[in-house]
Amino acid sequence: MDTTVQVIQKENSFLSEVAQASGEKIQACFQCQKCSAGCPIAYAMDILPNQVLRHIQYGHREKILSSKTIWICASCYTCSVRCPNEIDIAKIMDVLRSLAIRSGIEAGEKDVPLFHSVFLNTIKSKGRIHELSLILGFKSKTRDFFKDAGLGWKMFRKGKIKLLPSRWGGGKEIQEIFKPVERFQKKT
Repeated sequence: MDTTVQVIQKENSFLSEVAQASGEKIQACFQCQKCSAGCPIAYAMDILPNQVLRHIQYGHREKILSSKTIWICASCYTCSVRCPNEIDIAKIMDVLRSLAIRSGIEAGEKDVPLFHSVFLNTIKSKGRIHELSLILGFKSKTRDFFKDAGLGWKMFRKGKIKLLPSRWGGGKEIQEIFKPVERFQKKT
């Protein structure tokens, strides 16, 4: 590793933390902006993908971990594919979401991490997604029961939402998928 890079990482613990967790060379970003130009949801972001990398390089931990961008990112990998330095920006966004959750910093999009949590818990408990369980779990946590009740009723009438989850025998396999994540969360 270049001695300049080592000095920068020693001075910037946030850069070092994200680089180590993601395995990506964040300092290799030279701000060509191809990631941001190709991002299909850049219009909704408060900080563009190339700017996220620059803020990490500068050590702006609070700004990045409390941004909307890390939660709005669809992880479509367009940015990663377009990067001339082969930086996996989508992977970095994933690491940033994880760091934000662990640090307790309030998310820029408060309902997205909540939905993420309910979604994963539904899969973990049912073995697959059950829309009604997901909706009820999310609505009970947000306390916003009637916001889109009309849409839910239409979906139910058209058979898009089932009252009971379908039977599936792959529960043990799903539990095995979650074990490494749970071990990692206990370590940190």
